[in-house]
Amino acid sequence: MPQQLTLIPTADGQCPVHVLTPAGLGPWPAVIFYMDGLGIRQTLIDMAQRLADNGYFVLLPDMYYRWGAYEPLVPAEVFKGDFRAQVGPMMATTGNARAARDTAAFLAWLGTNPHVLGTRVGTVGFCMGGGMAITAAGTYPDRVAAAASFHGGRLATDEPDSPHLLSGHIKAELLIAGADNDTSYPPEMAERLTAALTEAGVRFHAEIYPGAAHGWMKKDFPVYVEAAAERGWAELLALFARNLKV
Repeated sequence: MPQQLTLIPTADGQCPVHVLTPAGLGPWPAVIFYMDGLGIRQTLIDMAQRLADNGYFVLLPDMYYRWGAYEPLVPAEVFKGDFRAQVGPMMATTGNARAARDTAAFLAWLGTNPHVLGTRVGTVGFCMGGGMAITAAGTYPDRVAAAASFHGGRLATDEPDSPHLLSGHIKAELLIAGADNDTSYPPEMAERLTAALTEAGVRFHAEIYPGAAHGWMKKDFPVYVEAAAERGWAELLALFARNLKV
């Protein structure tokens, strides 16, 4: 079953989830892929499949399921207008706290799937999903073995669901990749996050990619940078290989 769409029941409803797997019979270690603010679209499915092709059972949940059905968004068109006006109401239906609650359902579903190897999973998120990936690691420390955030925003704020507040609970190895042109993750925020992780003794690698802007990993973003994206992929796959492959 290289790719299928299923519904996973959560505390708040039915979440559509793309399930992507390698060829063959498995079982494989699992990864939860948290989307960006532009929602589910072909680019994300392709990225999730790339992870699957490297040997992982991948869940790509639609974190906007509380909003309801929507047509796939085209980043180049969205960015021409008022991004917050168009996407903001959709983003308001999710967030780190709700994603953490949803993740309980994802982990339970993975735990009963015969194609999944073991109970420890990886998480990865992009933009909005970066904070969700780290939050999952801090909320379910005995289940998440590795977590990665790419151009994640608002990772260390004064909000009660700020990911950095969970540093003391995290057992996973983290990868935090930011851009030097990203107002959602300025230098002072990066320092606050890394200070919290260091104090808590978390294993992590945090880096700011020079010449990159928010969203550089996404092929359908105007700021996509292939060389930086391929470097990010190499670091992500190395992280998961260290912590998930047996």
